[in-house]
Amino acid sequence: MQVLKQAALFVRTNLWIIPLGLLLGWALIRYLDPAPPRVLVMSTGSETGGYHRFGLALQERLAEQGLTLELRSSRGSLDNLQHLLDPDSSVSIALVQSGTSLLLTPAEQRRLVGLAALYHEPLWLFQRKGLEITHLDDLRSLKVSVGSEGSGTWAVVRSLFQARDDESRLLELNGGAWQALAGRASLDALREGTLDAAFFVLPASNALIAEMVANPELELVSLRQTEAFSARLPFLDTLQLPEGLLDIGANVPAEPISLLSPVATLVANERFHPALTSLVLEAAREVLREGNLLDKPGAFPAAQPLELTLSPEADFYHRQGVPFLQRYLPFWVASIVDRYVVLVIPFIAIMLPLLRSMGPLYRWRIRSRVYRWYEQLRRIDRLLHSGAIAGELEREIQALHQLEDELSRVDVPLSYAHELYSLHLHVRYMIKRLEGLRTQAG
Repeated sequence: MQVLKQAALFVRTNLWIIPLGLLLGWALIRYLDPAPPRVLVMSTGSETGGYHRFGLALQERLAEQGLTLELRSSRGSLDNLQHLLDPDSSVSIALVQSGTSLLLTPAEQRRLVGLAALYHEPLWLFQRKGLEITHLDDLRSLKVSVGSEGSGTWAVVRSLFQARDDESRLLELNGGAWQALAGRASLDALREGTLDAAFFVLPASNALIAEMVANPELELVSLRQTEAFSARLPFLDTLQLPEGLLDIGANVPAEPISLLSPVATLVANERFHPALTSLVLEAAREVLREGNLLDKPGAFPAAQPLELTLSPEADFYHRQGVPFLQRYLPFWVASIVDRYVVLVIPFIAIMLPLLRSMGPLYRWRIRSRVYRWYEQLRRIDRLLHSGAIAGELEREIQALHQLEDELSRVDVPLSYAHELYSLHLHVRYMIKRLEGLRTQAG
């Protein structure tokens, strides 16, 4: 029974910690990041294009991990960027050709983050056979297609002319001698002879590249100054196309070709849950594992080249790989553990000192049941010291006897009994002292 009483006292003394703990837990949960969604919306490109094919492969990989990837077709990179920036859109990630985001305002660029470079999409310049194009200056007197305005091809070509401080020539289409045509229209015009040369930004596996390579009237141009351009434009790589790479039987190209190449990049907005970064990038790594004609196996996804700021989670992935927990646990389990570790650590850090205070509070509560009576003894002591006790002797002696009776009913744990009995001795001492004064006065 005694143990139960003391346990009840201990609980009553520390009841305050329960609402405090609940309040703290609520606050931490309230500001904890929400769980990652099970559905992700991605903007790709035309349903017959390479971006959409990559999206389908990524969709299949993510489905194996329990994440549904919904694909939205679009007109291309610039359209994808607009989907990302549209507050009413459900798109949270998109495929964007590097360099295209330079068409956005700085404020719009700050709303987006880069996740990874995925694969090279070279800038191809094909000419009619017999021409000798080696520099951009050689295009001034020719009929050239520079890509449809707002397209990925247009964005890269525009960057090249900006680097030369000659952007106005492009914007004015060289006084009307150049045309802003899409890929298929450019190829048709080259075949018909209404164009002398045309720019294309396409992966090496694209059917248009195969058609141009097979056409004996067309030649692939090897531009000079590619290293200079890539040094000034970090979102471009310089690629060396070895002899015969595109068609080893026909030996196309007949000699090594130097190309500038943007890359397909994965871009996200504020709607993208950062916890999904490693899951998406690991799935992309599986899709790209085998590489292609231009990219070695395992080269992508990569952190560069990107013109947008790399997200912190993507930066961690590219430097250290999959987070520790995800190496040993399924993603969704690791995500829950990771989120609640973030919750538990500050909870423990705050609650541990509070829990440690429970013992001292209990001791204070027990001792206060004893020490509060000392105030009466101190008061009598002050009366004795001031000499004002004479008229109060009987009343104070009677009060001390009552105090003795009350102390006999005070219940404290055995470990604190010595303090209670010390008080008994002090009360008895004061009674004898007052009784001695009463005898002297009588």
